[in-house]
This record gives sequence, C-alpha cells and structure tokens, in this order.
Amino acid sequence: MGYLNHQQGYREGLLETRSVVKKDAYAVLTPDGLVNNVVPGFDDCDMSILGSPRMGARFVDYLVTVKNQGGNTQGFGGDGVQTFLYVVYGNVTATVDGESFELSEGGYIYVPPHLELTFVNNNNGEDSRLFLYKKRYQEAKGVGKPEIVTGNVNDIQAKAYEGMDEVLVQDLLPADIAYDMNFHILSFKPGASHGYIETHVQEHGAYVLSGRGMYNLDNNWMPVDKGDYIFMGAYALQATYAVGLDESFSYIYSKDANRDVEI
Repeated sequence: MGYLNHQQGYREGLLETRSVVKKDAYAVLTPDGLVNNVVPGFDDCDMSILGSPRMGARFVDYLVTVKNQGGNTQGFGGDGVQTFLYVVYGNVTATVDGESFELSEGGYIYVPPHLELTFVNNNNGEDSRLFLYKKRYQEAKGVGKPEIVTGNVNDIQAKAYEGMDEVLVQDLLPADIAYDMNFHILSFKPGASHGYIETHVQEHGAYVLSGRGMYNLDNNWMPVDKGDYIFMGAYALQATYAVGLDESFSYIYSKDANRDVEI
C-alpha cells in the first residue's frame, strides 16, 4: 500500500505528523499520512478514504486523484445512498441517468439516493482531484424527494456568515427539507473567526481548500493547512480563526440537516 502524493523511502528527520484521530469525536488528517486504497469500480484513481463509520461518521469522504482517462464507470451510490462530487482541480465528465455534466475546478454535483453517479477524467491527460462523499439517505414523511443539483462555486454569491462580513458562506444545495444534508464553503478572511465555539448534534467532514487556520476541536487548538481533512463528530466543540496575511482560510464541508435524531 503506497502513500498518496509524497516521496517514497526514508525522509530527513524524525517521524512526526500534525494528524490527530480521536474516534467518535474529531480528527485532523494531513496529506503526508494518507495512503492509497483499492476500491472496486474506481479505475486509474489514487483514492484515500477520509471520514468513515470506522472513525465515527455516518458518511464516507474520499480524496480522489483521477489519472489519464480514469474514473468510475461502474456506478457510485444509488440503492438508498446519495452522493456528492466536488472538483478541487481539473476537469471531469459526470453522468447521471443518461445526462452528462462537464465539471471544472469548483464544479460540483449532488446525486439523489435512487440514482448512480459515474465520472471520467477529462483534463487533457492531466490529473484531476475530487472530494467525494456518500451517505445513506434518511427518509422522512411528507418532505418530497431530492433531485440532481449541479453548479460551480464561482457562480454562487457568498453571504455574510451569522452577520460577520469577514466570514463568508456559500450554500451549494437548496434550503429544501427534502435534503437530509447540505454542503457549504466557509471562508475566513485573515484574522477572522467564528463568533462562538459551536456545540451541536450535526457532524461535519471538511476539506481545506486554501489558507491556514487554528481549529478548536473539543477545546484542543490545532493548526490546519490547505489539503488537510477535518472530521467533527456530534457534539464536538468546534470553532476556528484564520491565520496568515494574504489568503483566506476556506474549506468545503458537509452537514447533516433537516431530520430528527433516530433512536
């Protein structure tokens, strides 16, 4: 099993990492420790499984580097499992129910639980990198059915988050109770922060797109950087502030929503 996108063999210095895993509570995974996984249906892809039920999440997140003409033509999701694909960089062609969608950097697609997603790299021989998600859909009475949603974050107007002009949020999915989850991009200008330390039942899986921050996870302050993955479990204390001088600290994250707690 090889490491994902870093050198082989011995490194200089001691073995060390910023990664921290507290199962069922929180985790920070840094790029230097990620490994490739062979997953049936994904061809010519370097895949790292990030958040998963084995960590304590009720979803699965993946970081996928798609090479050459690689992708998944077998089908991902469906049979009660909803999926979401976000293009970190590159270009892919996604297909759902016979309809194709060209997705470039910042592009995304949500696929409801009764349909399968397929995709292939379409980046002129260069790699494409994807943040990929799946979660079993939680049915509820009288809420309708979710539909395919696609777009690009560059076309979405950012809004002030909880009244703070220095913290901006982009909502990627409709505010519709048919969806039992949502995806957002949260961006903090240098020096900006959450207004308070949050405590809630909802879980998050977050991938850092740019900048650096200090993240409070269960009252442990941890440095996070571009390319890091953060899992925040139910009721984990959480808040951040951006560090650095000239780049916003920005991450894409999922959030379960619009449902009561199952017992």
